[in-house]
Amino acid sequence: MAEAADTSPAPPPGEWNADQILAHVSIVNAATIAVAAGVASGANTTYDNRTSQDTWTIERVIARAGGNAGLRERIRLQGDALCAFGGPALSEAELDTLVPALLLSDGQALVDQPIQLRDIITGLAESELPGHTKQLLALIPDSVGV
Repeated sequence: MAEAADTSPAPPPGEWNADQILAHVSIVNAATIAVAAGVASGANTTYDNRTSQDTWTIERVIARAGGNAGLRERIRLQGDALCAFGGPALSEAELDTLVPALLLSDGQALVDQPIQLRDIITGLAESELPGHTKQLLALIPDSVGV
């Protein structure tokens, strides 16, 4: 996507553009890092992804990150933090910690119950990120190629 001349090609109606997708991913990553840090600090914490779907918040994150390039760098750095939390930074007991979670997609509750921290991190890696990668790839004009 970074190679394309226009990093914000028009998405299909009702879908997010590239910057909005990246901002959403950045917000989800930040929330996951916050939950992992909360568990590591011994605090009671919850996981709720509704903020990551809020249009005003998404636009604010785009502006504060400095646009597409800033979002991409932020996500890269968040990946480093998530890898640390998913691996050496947390014990097995911490990764097994049940976290009250509310996960919505298109206004529908996918999860509304406690889930293990490890499942939040794994869900991000195995479902959330690949799904948004497909969204981003679908925005690349045919003439650019990947």
